[in-house]
Amino acid sequence: ISSEPSPAMQVAAPGPSEGGSPRAEEEGAGPGPASWLQRLRAEVQRSCQLSVSPADAPPLAVVAVERYVAESPPPGPAYCYDVTLAAGGRREKCALAPALNGLVHGNALRAGRRLRLARCSYRYDEKKLGSGFLCLERLELLPGPPPDAGLGREQPGRPLRGGRRHYLPLWNSEDPYGDMWVASRPPEHLQLDVSKLTSLGQLEMNWRSRIHFSPLLVRILHKARLRYFGKPDTKLDIPYQAYFEVADSSGMMSMVLWNSLCPEWYNSMKIGTVLLLEQYGIKTSYPFKTQPTPGDSQMKRFTTIEISLNIRDPPTKINIIPEKMVKPEWRLPEVRYRFATRSELDYLPNNHSCDIIGLVIFVGRVERTKKREYGEDFWIHRWAHVVDGTSDQPFILELFATSQPDVFEHIHPMTYLVCTQMRVVRDITKNIPRTLYLTTSNESQIFITGWHKGQPYTRDAKVKNFIQWIKTQSEADLMKKTVIGGYYPFPPAPNTFLKYCKNNKVESVLKTIGEMKREIEDLHYMEHKRIAVQGIISAIRYVSSAAEDASGIEPIQVQCLKINCIALKIRLWRHPPHRQPQPPGWSRLLPGPGPEQAPTPQAPPLPPLPQTAASASQPRASSLGGGAGATFPSSMGMGRTCHDSWQSDLWTMVKDNLIDHLHYCTVFLESIPRKFDYMHKEFLMQQYNLHPAVHKPKEHRTNKKLHEFKSASGLGHYEVTILGINHDVAIDVAFLPMFCPEDPHFFQAEDIQNDALLSSMRYTSVCQQGTTSIRIAIADETLKAAVDLDRQHVICILDICYLGEDKVEVFLNKIYKIMETDVVNPE
Repeated sequence: ISSEPSPAMQVAAPGPSEGGSPRAEEEGAGPGPASWLQRLRAEVQRSCQLSVSPADAPPLAVVAVERYVAESPPPGPAYCYDVTLAAGGRREKCALAPALNGLVHGNALRAGRRLRLARCSYRYDEKKLGSGFLCLERLELLPGPPPDAGLGREQPGRPLRGGRRHYLPLWNSEDPYGDMWVASRPPEHLQLDVSKLTSLGQLEMNWRSRIHFSPLLVRILHKARLRYFGKPDTKLDIPYQAYFEVADSSGMMSMVLWNSLCPEWYNSMKIGTVLLLEQYGIKTSYPFKTQPTPGDSQMKRFTTIEISLNIRDPPTKINIIPEKMVKPEWRLPEVRYRFATRSELDYLPNNHSCDIIGLVIFVGRVERTKKREYGEDFWIHRWAHVVDGTSDQPFILELFATSQPDVFEHIHPMTYLVCTQMRVVRDITKNIPRTLYLTTSNESQIFITGWHKGQPYTRDAKVKNFIQWIKTQSEADLMKKTVIGGYYPFPPAPNTFLKYCKNNKVESVLKTIGEMKREIEDLHYMEHKRIAVQGIISAIRYVSSAAEDASGIEPIQVQCLKINCIALKIRLWRHPPHRQPQPPGWSRLLPGPGPEQAPTPQAPPLPPLPQTAASASQPRASSLGGGAGATFPSSMGMGRTCHDSWQSDLWTMVKDNLIDHLHYCTVFLESIPRKFDYMHKEFLMQQYNLHPAVHKPKEHRTNKKLHEFKSASGLGHYEVTILGINHDVAIDVAFLPMFCPEDPHFFQAEDIQNDALLSSMRYTSVCQQGTTSIRIAIADETLKAAVDLDRQHVICILDICYLGEDKVEVFLNKIYKIMETDVVNPE
C-alpha cells in the first residue's frame, strides 16, 4: 500500500536509468506543456536504450486508468494497465510498467490525479509495423487535483499491449465497460409467418435428428449477469457469455449469448423482450449452471438442451419484436414475479427465492471481496435497507453487481428499489431466528427510480400496494431515517466460533497478530476482509468523535448515563419491542441535571442493576486512567462512576517490551455513516462509489465537505488493545458503537451471546432526546465485562478494509471466549 508524503511521492520500477531531457522540436521553442508529451516521445525514441529520465518535467494530469488481461503466462501479472496523460491540449496513452501495478491496486494512481514523470521508455510492438508506445517506469504522485479543463471523457481505443481488443471495468469483470457495448438496439417491424416457426418443446424432441432448425419466437423471462472468462492464455477476442431463460407456449429453456454478440445485444435483451431467432445452435445443457426460480411454478422446464447464439457456427440472426406487435394468438407467456413483503419474509425458508420492492432508507459504500484468496479478481457489493410499510423492520439487502453499473452506482436513499430473484439467508439457532437478509443471485436484476417505466412488474398487485402505501407517507418523516455510506458490520459474526470456521481447519482460519501487517499491505482498494486472531483484551479507551466536533456541532460536556436509562436500554435489547408493547414515553428516559432527579413518570419503574465488582471496589487486575491527562469520573447515580479508559495490570507490565505494536484504531471520515441530504445526493453518491476509471468533470457543485454531514452512528468510538497470547506483539483496533436515534431498527445488533463486552459498549454508548445529546465514556457494565476477560485468551473477529491513500480501517466485530468455542484440541 502506497502512502503519499507531501509534496510528492516517487515510485520506480526496477531497471536502468538514463539521464537526459527531451529536446525542443525546433530551435527556440519554449517548454510549453501543450507539446511536452510530443517532445518526450520523440526524445525517448532517439535514445539508444529507448529510455530517458526527463529533467524539469511539468505536472501531468491522469485522464484515465484502464485495465485489460495480460498475455504473459503465470507467474506474471494477470492484468495490465494503460494510463492516459494530459498536458495542456495534448494527450498520450502510456503503458504502466507491471512493477507499478500496485499503485492502481491501491488507487494511488487514479483518474483525476496529478503526477510527474521521472523515467519512461519506448516499446515497439514487434508484430506490427511502426507501432509503439511510451511505458511509465518511474513517476511522482503529486498532491492536489488537476483542473477540470481539458480532462473530458477519453476517446475509445484499444489496449496498447498484445492483441486485446477491449478494456475491462477497472474494479470487477462482470460489468459492461467501454463504447463497444451497444446501449440499445431498436426493435424491427417484421412480417412473421408463424407457420414456419418451431417451439421449444419440438426442439427438445427432434434436435438430435436435425442440423438446421426452424425459427423460434420466444420471450425473455430471466436474465443473468455477464460472465467474463478471459485469461492470459485465452485468445478469444471478446470472451463473454450471458445466460437467459426464454419461453414460449410449450415451456422454458436456457439460452446463452456468446462472445462478440454480448456487447452487441446484452443491453437490449431485457426481461420481457420478445425475440425472433434464426440460424441458432442447440447444445447439451451445462450441468452446473444456476437456475432461476420461475414466477409460474406450473411452467414446464426443458433442461437437457440450451439455445446457443454465436457470431459463427452458425452466425445467428436476432430480431427484437416490438411489444405492440406481439399478438395474443402467439400465446407467449407473460413475465410473472414472486414478490414478498417484509412481513412475509420472517416466514420464508433459507434459500427461498423472491422479488421485493421498497423505499431505500440506507445504502452503504461499495466494497470489494476477492473471488480467490491470491487472485486479482473481485466481487463488488454494497448493503442496503429497504422498507415497504408492512413491518417495522426493513429488508436488509446484500447487493452484488448485476452487470447494471448505471443502476448499481445510482442507488441512494429515497429511491424506489426493485430487486428480482433474491435469495433468503437466515440463521436459526435453537429455533430462534438471528441473521436474516436477502442476497442477489446470478439471475438478479435491480431497478431504481427512472428505470421502472415499461417494466413487467409494474402490473403486479404487491407493487401497486406499495405505491399506494408510499402515497400516504410523509416525505419529511422518511427523510429523517435516511443514511448513506460508512462501515456497516453486517452480517454479524456467528454466535460460535465453530460456525465461523464452517468446514475450514482452525489453523487456516486463525491469523497471528504478527501477520496482520502483511494482510493489510496485501489489501487492494476498498477490499474488505474478515479475519480471526487470538489475543488478550488488555486496554480500552473511549474517544469522542472528532468528526462530530469538526462538523460544526457544538461540543457537549461529557457525562455518564443514569442507571435507569442504561437498565432500560438493556431491557429493550434483551426483550425487543416487537415482542411486547413499548411503554409510553420510553425514549424520554434521560438523566436530568442532577443525580437525584427521577425518571420520566410515564415509564414504569425499573429495578436498579446490581452493584458490580467494578464499581464496588477497584479490581487488582485493572487500572483506570485518562490517557493524556485526566480521568474524569462522573456521577451516574447509585454511587456509580465512569471513566474514559481502562487497562489491565498485564498490559502495564508488558507494553514497553513489545516486539511490535500495530496501531489501526483510527476511525476515518469515510468509515462513519452519514445522514442523507437529498440536495447533495450526487456528491454523497460519489463519495461512496468506487473511483471511476475515466476522469469525469464534476457534475455537481457543493461547498460542503464530507465531515459536515451529520454522523448517523453515535458520538464516538472505542480503541481496544489486543495483546498477543505470547505477550510480545499487540494491535490497537477500533470499535464503532452504532446507534441511530431516529430509527432504532437501522443498526440491528443481534443478541450477542457470550459477548458482554461489546454488548455493553454498543448499548450504553448514546442516548438522545430531541436536540440534547449525551456522550458517555466507559460505563460500569463495560468495566465489569473487561475485568471478566482479563488475561483470558479470546478470539477476536476483525473487519478490515483499505479505503485508499494510506487509510486502513480495522474494526472489532466479535469476541469469542476460547473455552466456549469447543475448538481447543479439535479431533
